Amino acid sequence: MVKTINLALQGGGAHGALTWGVLDRLLEEEQLMIEGITATSAGAMNAAALKCGWVAGGREGAIKHLDAFWSGVGKHSPSSNPMMQWLQAVNPMLMEGMSGPMQFAGETMTRIFSPYDFNPLNYHPLRDLIGELNFGTMDEPEGPKLFICATNVRSGKIKVFENDEITTDAILASACLPTLFQAIEIDGEAYWDGGYTGNPALFPLFYETKSRDIVVVHINPIERDEVPHRAPDILNRINEISFNSSLLRELRNIELIKRLISDGILTGDRFKDVLIHSIRDDETMTELGVQSKLTPDMAMLQNLREKGYAAGDAFLRDSWGNLGERSSVNLRQMFE
Repeated sequence: MVKTINLALQGGGAHGALTWGVLDRLLEEEQLMIEGITATSAGAMNAAALKCGWVAGGREGAIKHLDAFWSGVGKHSPSSNPMMQWLQAVNPMLMEGMSGPMQFAGETMTRIFSPYDFNPLNYHPLRDLIGELNFGTMDEPEGPKLFICATNVRSGKIKVFENDEITTDAILASACLPTLFQAIEIDGEAYWDGGYTGNPALFPLFYETKSRDIVVVHINPIERDEVPHRAPDILNRINEISFNSSLLRELRNIELIKRLISDGILTGDRFKDVLIHSIRDDETMTELGVQSKLTPDMAMLQNLREKGYAAGDAFLRDSWGNLGERSSVNLRQMFE
């Protein structure tokens, strides 16, 4: 029996390779259709590669494009990777392997000097790689419909790019960390990373798709057992909480709507009883720090891809029967 889902792909820099593996496994399941994808940052890159490949060659094309994209990110050693070359050129203190006082000096530098100071030419290491995707396919009917999330710098509101609005600049905007990159200008507006306002935003899937099922692919751990004491661990946890907050707010709102529907307070076709599912590997992701998001070593990317593939396989095995029937995530329990 064919089942149709929507995907919500979180951002997380190089950690987005976990989502690469998840998508590879889901794409192998021919009885599973993906109607829509909402995505931010690295999730947006995964979504764009998948869509481009799907239009070109169906499921196999999507798998090949994802592989080509991540191979492009990590085909060199960290020291020769485009991102590492850029960091070395504009901010040597942020290079992989720096720790202690040197790492602190690098992080302090980004708080004193902006990207407009240390990167005046606005070089972006991923522009050429993302530009290799065929963005003319983004509004094609084949494959899932995409919703790419960014943050409007001036208004502080979320911007969702879709159809022919999805370009290289839109993807870069969705992944624009303001301490490392100048804001991306699109049609006179400036944009930063979408994670600040939607990581990713779920609401486009309520109104623009028919499927009730939303599968969230988590990159940032929601919970940790220990309170961090070391400065790097504290900064890492701040990063995780910040980039999960918008998603958790939307999930809380969904839980409220579901409760009102269940109690008969909200009736009629106007309200969609959304079913929430989750793919995550917190055991793996809690072992990684924020610095590794900027160090796309191919060995790490391949390891995350394998972990993601396994997580996707476990989801299909354990939650297939829930799709179209019930949520596999207990939202009420999550927010008690």
